[in-house]
Amino acid sequence: MKLLLTSAGLVNQPIIDALADLVQKPFKTINLAFIPTAANVEPGGKEWLIDDLYNCKKLQFKQVDIVDISAVAKNIWQPRLEQADILFFGGGNAHYLMKQIEKSGLKNLLMSWLKTKIYLGLSAGSIIACHQRSDKYSAHFFGEPNHDEKYKCLGLVNFQIIPHLNSDYFPNVRLPRITQIAPEMKTPVYALDDNSAVKVDSDKIEVISTGQWQKFN
Repeated sequence: MKLLLTSAGLVNQPIIDALADLVQKPFKTINLAFIPTAANVEPGGKEWLIDDLYNCKKLQFKQVDIVDISAVAKNIWQPRLEQADILFFGGGNAHYLMKQIEKSGLKNLLMSWLKTKIYLGLSAGSIIACHQRSDKYSAHFFGEPNHDEKYKCLGLVNFQIIPHLNSDYFPNVRLPRITQIAPEMKTPVYALDDNSAVKVDSDKIEVISTGQWQKFN
């Protein structure tokens, strides 16, 4: 299984190179499907979402499709995701994204698809790659609603991601706070700033960064 779990997407050359290493083909031959579903419940402007898509456009993939799994029926989204080489799960609300992945039936397809496809995550899309998550962490770090609920995620990796380290938009995502909370999370935790990512190629795990990151547990 091959994954690239980013804080902010395809924002610098080392992260882009890491994706190229995973796909092992020129981008001009690659189909990418961008799944923006996590952004649906986020208030305010979506300039950041436009930037995420523009970063994809700049890399000149053969095709960049946008597939919101909550907006169309399975018979529409399934064939479009099937033809993609990269499944790019964008940012927003991780709990909402996970619920939509389960409700739509996508979760049941992912494990077989990821034998041949690349999983690319951005913020919420990276968070849900773990086995389990608690709302209280999203509430604490990102100001999202806290239902004090643990929810199952995709279970693709045995660690957790905390994105947006030191971001001006998320003042609670700072190393002193993470140091206090990380022991509760029990699994290894990677805190990533917006110039960092975790690359997974089978059993090999590598941090890609031009910024700041730290591993806990």
